[in-house]
Amino acid sequence: MFAPSSPDMFDKTRSGRIDVYGFSALMRFIQQWKNLFQQYDRDQSGSISFSELQQAFSQMGYNLSPQFSQLLLARYAQRSSNPSIQLDRFIQICMQLQSTTDAFREKDTGLVGNVRLSYEDFLTMVVTRMM
Repeated sequence: MFAPSSPDMFDKTRSGRIDVYGFSALMRFIQQWKNLFQQYDRDQSGSISFSELQQAFSQMGYNLSPQFSQLLLARYAQRSSNPSIQLDRFIQICMQLQSTTDAFREKDTGLVGNVRLSYEDFLTMVVTRMM
Protein backbone atom coordinates (compact mmCIF):
# COMPACT_ATOMS: atom_id res chain seq x y z
CA MET A 1 0.00 0.00 0.00
CA PHE A 2 1.26 3.43 -0.88
CA ALA A 3 0.92 6.19 1.60
CA PRO A 4 3.15 9.22 1.99
CA SER A 5 4.94 9.53 5.31
CA SER A 6 3.18 10.33 8.56
CA PRO A 7 2.63 13.98 9.54
CA ASP A 8 3.96 13.29 13.08
CA MET A 9 7.48 13.64 11.77
CA PHE A 10 7.15 17.38 11.15
CA ASP A 11 7.06 18.49 14.79
CA LYS A 12 10.29 16.95 16.05
CA THR A 13 10.08 18.62 19.47
CA ARG A 14 6.33 17.99 19.97
CA SER A 15 6.01 21.70 20.74
CA GLY A 16 3.17 22.33 18.32
CA ARG A 17 5.55 24.19 16.01
CA ILE A 18 7.66 23.26 13.03
CA ASP A 19 10.83 24.85 11.76
CA VAL A 20 11.55 25.71 8.12
CA TYR A 21 12.79 22.16 7.45
CA GLY A 22 9.65 20.69 8.99
CA PHE A 23 7.55 23.06 6.91
CA SER A 24 9.35 21.99 3.75
CA ALA A 25 8.76 18.33 4.65
CA LEU A 26 5.09 19.11 5.33
CA MET A 27 4.74 20.73 1.91
CA ARG A 28 6.28 17.64 0.25
CA PHE A 29 3.88 15.46 2.27
CA ILE A 30 0.87 17.44 1.04
CA GLN A 31 2.16 17.43 -2.55
CA GLN A 32 2.56 13.63 -2.46
CA TRP A 33 -1.06 13.29 -1.32
CA LYS A 34 -2.22 15.82 -3.92
CA ASN A 35 -0.47 13.83 -6.67
CA LEU A 36 -2.09 10.61 -5.45
CA PHE A 37 -5.49 12.33 -5.25
CA GLN A 38 -5.16 13.64 -8.80
CA GLN A 39 -4.20 10.18 -10.02
CA TYR A 40 -7.46 8.77 -8.64
CA ASP A 41 -9.59 11.77 -9.68
CA ARG A 42 -9.99 10.26 -13.16
CA ASP A 43 -12.52 12.81 -14.42
CA GLN A 44 -10.42 15.69 -12.99
CA SER A 45 -13.44 17.12 -11.21
CA GLY A 46 -11.40 18.13 -8.16
CA SER A 47 -13.10 15.51 -6.02
CA ILE A 48 -13.25 11.74 -5.81
CA SER A 49 -16.55 10.02 -6.54
CA PHE A 50 -17.75 6.67 -5.21
CA SER A 51 -16.35 4.71 -8.16
CA GLU A 52 -13.04 6.59 -8.03
CA LEU A 53 -12.80 5.94 -4.29
CA GLN A 54 -13.44 2.22 -4.79
CA GLN A 55 -10.76 2.09 -7.47
CA ALA A 56 -8.31 4.07 -5.30
CA PHE A 57 -8.76 1.67 -2.39
CA SER A 58 -8.28 -1.31 -4.67
CA GLN A 59 -5.11 0.14 -6.23
CA MET A 60 -3.76 0.95 -2.75
CA GLY A 61 -4.18 -2.71 -1.82
CA TYR A 62 -7.34 -2.50 0.27
CA ASN A 63 -10.10 -5.04 -0.36
CA LEU A 64 -13.08 -3.06 0.93
CA SER A 65 -16.75 -3.56 0.19
CA PRO A 66 -18.83 -1.03 -1.73
CA GLN A 67 -20.90 -0.64 1.45
CA PHE A 68 -17.80 0.50 3.36
CA SER A 69 -16.96 3.06 0.67
CA GLN A 70 -20.57 4.31 0.80
CA LEU A 71 -20.24 4.64 4.58
CA LEU A 72 -17.12 6.77 4.13
CA LEU A 73 -18.86 8.95 1.55
CA ALA A 74 -21.81 9.43 3.89
CA ARG A 75 -19.44 10.37 6.72
CA TYR A 76 -16.89 12.54 4.89
CA ALA A 77 -18.45 13.92 1.69
CA GLN A 78 -20.34 17.17 1.42
CA ARG A 79 -24.08 16.62 1.28
CA SER A 80 -25.22 16.56 -2.33
CA SER A 81 -27.04 14.42 -4.88
CA ASN A 82 -23.65 13.14 -6.08
CA PRO A 83 -21.41 12.96 -2.98
CA SER A 84 -17.65 13.07 -3.46
CA ILE A 85 -14.49 13.44 -1.38
CA GLN A 86 -12.27 16.53 -1.41
CA LEU A 87 -8.47 16.37 -1.03
CA ASP A 88 -8.39 17.14 2.71
CA ARG A 89 -10.94 14.43 3.49
CA PHE A 90 -9.16 11.98 1.19
CA ILE A 91 -5.94 12.48 3.14
CA GLN A 92 -7.81 12.08 6.43
CA ILE A 93 -9.53 8.87 5.29
CA CYS A 94 -6.34 7.35 3.93
CA MET A 95 -4.27 8.21 7.00
CA GLN A 96 -6.91 6.76 9.32
CA LEU A 97 -7.31 3.68 7.14
CA GLN A 98 -3.54 3.12 7.10
CA SER A 99 -3.24 3.61 10.85
CA THR A 100 -6.10 1.29 11.75
CA THR A 101 -4.88 -1.30 9.24
CA ASP A 102 -1.44 -1.21 10.84
CA ALA A 103 -3.02 -1.68 14.28
CA PHE A 104 -5.14 -4.57 12.99
CA ARG A 105 -2.13 -6.26 11.41
CA GLU A 106 -0.28 -6.12 14.73
CA LYS A 107 -3.06 -8.29 16.19
CA ASP A 108 -3.59 -10.45 13.09
CA THR A 109 -0.28 -12.27 13.40
CA GLY A 110 -1.47 -15.17 11.22
CA LEU A 111 -2.65 -12.78 8.48
CA VAL A 112 -6.07 -14.45 8.33
CA GLY A 113 -8.11 -11.25 8.28
CA ASN A 114 -9.74 -11.83 11.67
CA VAL A 115 -8.74 -10.96 15.22
CA ARG A 116 -10.24 -11.52 18.62
CA LEU A 117 -10.08 -8.42 20.83
CA SER A 118 -11.43 -7.32 24.15
CA TYR A 119 -13.30 -4.04 24.17
CA GLU A 120 -10.44 -2.37 26.02
CA ASP A 121 -7.89 -3.69 23.50
CA PHE A 122 -10.02 -2.22 20.72
CA LEU A 123 -10.25 1.15 22.50
CA THR A 124 -6.50 1.11 23.11
CA MET A 125 -5.90 0.55 19.41
CA VAL A 126 -8.18 3.46 18.50
CA VAL A 127 -6.84 5.88 21.12
CA THR A 128 -3.19 5.21 20.38
CA ARG A 129 -3.69 5.52 16.62
CA MET A 130 -6.30 8.23 16.23
CA MET A 131 -6.17 10.67 19.09
